[in-house]
Formats: sequence, C-alpha cells, structure tokens
Amino acid sequence: MSAKSQGAFNAVCWGVLLFVIAHLLVFSATIRIDPFLDEREIHVPTQPSQPISWWPGEVTLPDGEVIEVPAHSAVGPIVIYVIAAAAVLGFTLYKIPLPALQMLLRLLFALLFSWGAFIAAALYLPLPLALGIAIAVGTLWFVIPLVWLHNLALILAVSSLGAVFGRFITPWTAMAIILALAVYDLLAVRFRFMLWMADRLSEINALPALVIPRDSSGWNLNLKGRENSVVRADPAEREFSILGGGDIAFPCLLTASVYFARGLAPGATIAILGTLGLVSVYVIQGKLLKGRPMAALPPIAAFTLVGLLII
Repeated sequence: MSAKSQGAFNAVCWGVLLFVIAHLLVFSATIRIDPFLDEREIHVPTQPSQPISWWPGEVTLPDGEVIEVPAHSAVGPIVIYVIAAAAVLGFTLYKIPLPALQMLLRLLFALLFSWGAFIAAALYLPLPLALGIAIAVGTLWFVIPLVWLHNLALILAVSSLGAVFGRFITPWTAMAIILALAVYDLLAVRFRFMLWMADRLSEINALPALVIPRDSSGWNLNLKGRENSVVRADPAEREFSILGGGDIAFPCLLTASVYFARGLAPGATIAILGTLGLVSVYVIQGKLLKGRPMAALPPIAAFTLVGLLII
C-alpha cells in the first residue's frame, strides 16, 4: 500500500472510530440522565406522544387529548434555526474581516466545548470536579488547540448535545430533522458553500468539524495560524480529512431519542446503522469521487431511516 493510500485508510479508520466513540459517549450519558434528574428531584418534560411535531403550539391527539408542543420538540423551528445559523455565519464570514471574528468565535467554541465536557462529567462526578474539568477543557482548547484536543472537545460537545436534546424529541421528529438537513448538506456541498465556510473557519481555528490527520504526527499539530489550514481544494494536497460536527451530532441526537423512546437495543441498532452509513460515505468518496468533498449526512440519514423503520 502506497503512503498516500495508507494515509487515506488511516483517516477513514479514525473517522469511523471517532463516530463510534461519540455514540458510546451518548449511551454513557443517556443511561445517567434520568437517574441524575431523579436524584436531584428535577422535573423536566418527557418525550411528546406525537410521533412528529412540525410546529410548536397546541396539538390535538387522536384520543382528543390536547397537548402543548414546545419549540425544542418541533421539526420546523430546529431546522430553520440550524439553516439560519449557517446562513448568518456564512454572511458574517464573508462580510467581516477574519481577525475581527477570531476572538469572538473562539470564545464561543471554548464555551461550547466547556459545556459539553461539563455535561459528560457532571452525570458521573461531583459538580465542583465536573466544573473544573469543563473549565480545563475549554481553556486548554482556547490556548493550545491541538488536533487531538480539538477532536476530543468536539466529540464531548456533540455527544452531550445529542444526549440532552434526544430526551425531548421523538425518534421520528429527530429523523425528520436529519432528512431535512441532509438535503441542505447535499446542496451546501454541491455549491461549495460548506467547503468555503470550513476553509474560512479553519483559518481562525474555529472549525466545527473533526480534523483527522492522515499520519500519526498530525495529531499533535497546533491548529493556530493560517498556514495550518486543513481544507484544500485538491485532495492530493490534503494532509487532513474533516468530518462535520453535524454529521455526528444529529445521528447522536437520533440515537439518544430512540434510546429514551424504545431502550438500549433499538438505540444501539440506530448507532450501528449510522456507522454503516458513514462507512458508505467513505466508500463512495474513495471509489467514485476520488477523494473529492462529499455530503456525509444523506447516506447516514438513509441508513438510520432503514433502522428506524426496522425497530
């Protein structure tokens, strides 16, 4: 195997492994959320009984019961929020010079990474210790954004987001969100908006994606500085591959939602099929697209949809 092929193979293996680790972290969080809430006598709403809630407001069920669907449990507001956030971020990156944005975006990412680490730790550790870990993760990433630390912080964030919000939406609502965003992902990659935005964000060390090096030396690379941009148009020149945070976060959301609705085995089924969907992405990208950028969410959505139909 040539060095180039070996590097691509390493990137694929690490991408799949990190996807699996994110789902394992989801399960480690979901099995503790309800006991954590019960221990502290915290009451939060359960999953809605409506299979898919499109908009917030009052909904009348077939048995005549009227329920209130909050915005965080409905498909429409979540999809609109995600797409609008991407559009606003893209406009901001286009209009405002990067040096002016660098500090703000890096602070926001550090806060997000601290929150993810706090949730993951607080479910198992005393709150003061969990808070210390969260501050350490966010501060270290802000000061020294090494590739391995960036990936660890991002995985903690997306798995925590999936575990927490998966408790509030039904599996079919989560699936509808993934399908809608898969269409957006396909169009964003097709018209190169996603690649352009990833390149811009990588220049200010605030890339919301896993950065996967093609050789072991890349794990200790400091992401600071434009010279370390990880996105290049020519696949042959790339020293890294990237896997979008949303390509992990939304499958994690679905896995958590299925876990809370149906239990561990159905949740594990969704996680396994999501992993197979990611493997199919790498196969298509390597065999058909010759390493060119590809939207990962559509194949993942297709596999998880089959899993949801099965369970």
